Amino acid sequence: MRKLEIADKEIMRLALQDEIARSDESRYDHRLHGVLLVSHGMSCPQVAHYLGEHPVTVQRWVSGFNAKGFAALYEGERTGRPRRMTESQWAQMQEDLRKSPREFGYGQNLWDGKMLAHHLAARCGVGLGVRQCQRIFRQLGFRRRKPRPLIAGADPEMQRRYKKTASSGSRRKS
Repeated sequence: MRKLEIADKEIMRLALQDEIARSDESRYDHRLHGVLLVSHGMSCPQVAHYLGEHPVTVQRWVSGFNAKGFAALYEGERTGRPRRMTESQWAQMQEDLRKSPREFGYGQNLWDGKMLAHHLAARCGVGLGVRQCQRIFRQLGFRRRKPRPLIAGADPEMQRRYKKTASSGSRRKS
């Protein structure tokens, strides 16, 4: 029988690993295969090499399987990193966001990520990045508003002439 080859092996290997990582079921199957290969006599580093994992990861799968069985191979809840802000700071921030930045001495009317990051550093001593502050806005249900640009020192007469419709008191008769 002729040996089969996969075209673009490196690219396809990355694509396969991405596909495995997409769902909980495929990650569970991936762990099952790792433990199965170890049960066939392969070492954890060999299995890790074939599956594209770190050897310590495969060791954890095998140890968990030995201790708890199949349940250890299911993916648990990922809690993520804890908040940097305390509950009282979080509540204070929400209250502050309901006010205008001008009430805190800032020179703009609307909150944005950069302004919130500065405000939290100054008021709470918490250093968050601009992108994280933008995520906070979305999490709290705020939507993005852009201020309308104002023409500095615009001439009211030029503005009146520029408008498409005449003001209510000066309608043209045809």
